[in-house]
Amino acid sequence: MTGQLWLLLDTTVLIDALRGRAAAGRLRDLRHGEVPLICAVNVEEIARGVRGGEEAAVGRLLNALRIAPLGRAEGELAGRWRREHAARGVTLAQADCLIAAAAVGVGARLATGNPKDFPMPELSVEHWPIG
Repeated sequence: MTGQLWLLLDTTVLIDALRGRAAAGRLRDLRHGEVPLICAVNVEEIARGVRGGEEAAVGRLLNALRIAPLGRAEGELAGRWRREHAARGVTLAQADCLIAAAAVGVGARLATGNPKDFPMPELSVEHWPIG
């Protein structure tokens, strides 16, 4: 996935957009050539938390976004981050590490409402305040 400006959306941003909050406007206003992405972990988190009556909106949002792959390299990177941070007494969530690895794998920035959850040095994080 080269030649584009990739922006992987964290689940916090996706939920904010679904609820019509600040992220919805930011998504509409993305710069020309900037492509929003999600990964399988985002899809699982959204599917797990979908509220009654949101199914159609969730389907429209997810269908409008491209998917960043999660494969062996991303799994190994996520595992390395968790291991290295654990050695320093810091627990990172598996889902966050996989989302971050998907972003790094395609050279994307990560848009999130919780930048503190993504301390990985290889990752470019963009804070999108939510709520």
